[in-house]
Amino acid sequence: MVWDIIRRPESIPDWFPGVESCTVDGSTRVLKTKTGLEIPEEILAVDPILRRFAYRIIAPLYTFHLGTIDVIELGANDTLCVYSTTAEPDALALIIAGATTEALTEIKRRAEESN
Repeated sequence: MVWDIIRRPESIPDWFPGVESCTVDGSTRVLKTKTGLEIPEEILAVDPILRRFAYRIIAPLYTFHLGTIDVIELGANDTLCVYSTTAEPDALALIIAGATTEALTEIKRRAEESN
């Protein structure tokens, strides 16, 4: 199931491209990229009823960031996964957009593998 893949904040290195590892401490998650860059994030919601994971990047590169992943069950073995990102400056939003496309592909692959 798609929700099982993304609901755990520490699972992001398994499905998001370029993320080598992460640490989670309460509502703070710090990603470490394959290039060694550390990206701190604040986890805003892990809602099992809405099946929504929301976070914001709090790295100084961003003046604003909000990311949400919504998992909508359409039927038996049929899920819509919506990954939304808003970021400033705009150039950083474009970088995230490219990576989220790959992330959604990997989430789909893992969900199909588990069925």
